[in-house]
Amino acid sequence: MASVLIITGGGRGIGAATARIAAARGYAVCVNYASNREAADGVVADIAKAGGRAIAVQADVSDESEVARLFQTVDKELGTVTSLVNNAGVIDKQARLAEIGSARLARMFATNVTGPFLCAREAVRRMSTKQGGAGGGIVNVSSAASRIGGGGEYLDYAASKGAIDTFTLGLAKEVALEGIRVNAVRPGIIYTEIHAAGGEPGRVDRMKSFVPLGRGGQPEEVAAAILWLLSGEASYITGTILDVAGGR
Repeated sequence: MASVLIITGGGRGIGAATARIAAARGYAVCVNYASNREAADGVVADIAKAGGRAIAVQADVSDESEVARLFQTVDKELGTVTSLVNNAGVIDKQARLAEIGSARLARMFATNVTGPFLCAREAVRRMSTKQGGAGGGIVNVSSAASRIGGGGEYLDYAASKGAIDTFTLGLAKEVALEGIRVNAVRPGIIYTEIHAAGGEPGRVDRMKSFVPLGRGGQPEEVAAAILWLLSGEASYITGTILDVAGGR
């Protein structure tokens, strides 16, 4: 059976790096995106040029009907999903709690928490050996912010990633006897565009002195960890959260 990988938020950063490396390793890849079609199509074009197989599918992961459509599209065009990377996530401008309103919280948790729940649900329905599936793997992309707390900058983002840590542990136990492994990676400060969305494009360079390895990370370094967790080399690992944070 072909290995079919869905990567949410796959058009840029860690998601794009994961898509390219996965395709090079033989996965058929679905690059999901919310709005930046150009970036997602660029990743698909890179994969096709290298001889791989990929499609780009627009879907807002916080919308239940769009998640259903995403998985149905993959069923038709690539085959049944065998691996899911819940990578899609949003951040907002750096703020203290006093400045954070309910609308911001709703947006944050809709994408960062509800999205992974919905996508994992659709994946489990297809992967579970109790439901006729062949098993599979799920990797959730959390953040070192869930350990550090994000106070003064990203308190709400950090809290949303704390929810992902707990979700990873609980789901891993829930589906362990159904042929599905569930793990997470917690990236530290990585050179991606998300920092610009938070209002500080140079944040990695400002923060790298706090990292024991003395530098920011590259998306490909996180992607390698994700793909290892999905691989047979990690066959006895589930419910694990792997820090990819340079020792921080």
